Amino acid sequence: MKTEKLNYNLPPELIAQQPSRIRGDSRLLVLNRSNGELIDSRFNKIGDFLLPGDCLVLNDTKVLPARFFGQRNSGGKLEGLFLAESKAGIWEVMLKGARKVKTGEVICLKDKAKKNFCRAVLLDKSSQGKCRLKMETDAGLETILDKIGFPPLPPYIKRAGNPAEAAVDKLRYQTVYASRPGAVAAPTAGLHFTDELIRQLNQDGIGSAYITLHVGAGTFKPVTTETLEEHEIHQERFSIDAENARIINATKKKGRRIIAVGTTSVRTLETAAVGSRIEAANGTTKLFITAGYKFKLIDAMVTNFHLPKSTLLALVAVFADLENILTAYNHAIEQRYRFYSYGDAMLII
Repeated sequence: MKTEKLNYNLPPELIAQQPSRIRGDSRLLVLNRSNGELIDSRFNKIGDFLLPGDCLVLNDTKVLPARFFGQRNSGGKLEGLFLAESKAGIWEVMLKGARKVKTGEVICLKDKAKKNFCRAVLLDKSSQGKCRLKMETDAGLETILDKIGFPPLPPYIKRAGNPAEAAVDKLRYQTVYASRPGAVAAPTAGLHFTDELIRQLNQDGIGSAYITLHVGAGTFKPVTTETLEEHEIHQERFSIDAENARIINATKKKGRRIIAVGTTSVRTLETAAVGSRIEAANGTTKLFITAGYKFKLIDAMVTNFHLPKSTLLALVAVFADLENILTAYNHAIEQRYRFYSYGDAMLII
């Protein structure tokens, strides 16, 4: 597929810079993929479009406070994104301005109040800005990130390192059911759910199951190749335990619908699916869903509105048909829906 086919024009003011005032009060555009019908609704009314016996599959990854700031001895400021800890005290990070920093150079990492917290040594770096840092402190990973880290918001949400804004983002750029630390970006379709809504849906006979996929920074990587198939997709870690696999399989056996909450849940389920069943698994996925892919397990999807020419837009276009998706996106633009991570949602049935 030509990447340009996934392009659309979005007025910049529709890129949500803040979450909805009340969690769950965002708008919901319902798309029937069989006939293209569109319905404008509210997310807290999602139960109106679900059926008893349906099962929501939610990604319970927890977002790390992975964005941090530092300073060189020269006074130059640096911004980093924690990616992983390869072994105790050795961090893999993305570092803006890394080309200016020399191997062996010492960087001072700042806490949230912009005071010195600890030092780190640049061990090595790649041409893409990926670096390895050695922490010069005995503190553990979670302690360090708690002191220096800010929510790793995507680049289209503008923040200036304000602690008050960071406190709001720490709460809202996280699902209410997040329990397994490891993501550096939120599974944003899940941000709309409240504990109360999940309880109400369960009382109405709509089940829930949990999988884990630790969302990586590659989720924001734009497709720059002429065709989608030339793009190299990112790799992410996932897990599904036996109990949640049992819930999902029981739902399918009864002929009920599996509703993936977010593209991360889609990729996890489709990676672990064996025919129309799911197996408990731990591993990594590089599943790239492009034109011609045949879905094995999912029947419906909750998702946010995605960036033009992105792998996530490609995924929903394969599931619901590209023409349907572009029509839905144009409708959302006309109706002034809010887009991207902090924006409104779609339910594709």
